[in-house]
Amino acid sequence: MREFGQLESAIMDVIWAANRPYLVREVRERLRYDRPVAYTTVMTVMTILYGKGVLRREKHGRAWRYWAAEAREQHDARLMAEVLRSGGDHRLTLSWFLELASEDELGTLRLAMDATQRARSAQAS
Repeated sequence: MREFGQLESAIMDVIWAANRPYLVREVRERLRYDRPVAYTTVMTVMTILYGKGVLRREKHGRAWRYWAAEAREQHDARLMAEVLRSGGDHRLTLSWFLELASEDELGTLRLAMDATQRARSAQAS
């Protein structure tokens, strides 16, 4: 499951790299993409990302300022949960996922699971 196209990903990389709103012009100036992209193209794609709920925006004079609706890690976690819940056998899906994970990733997963379990236990107390 891939939510973003190449240009959308490049735009989101710019947005996620800073913790502040950006004008379309500022995103275009910072964009790392394999070819030049017109201002209107960046504006259109950012409007699409806003429509998807990935970006938020507010009017700033005649232009819009955009910022991420959620942190990159929150976005990735939400996508992972959506994929897991999208159908099929959850246990089998998780088993295949774990089979594909590296030892480092498995260690990180164990630490995250332990931290989540401790946080849930503390909330229940």
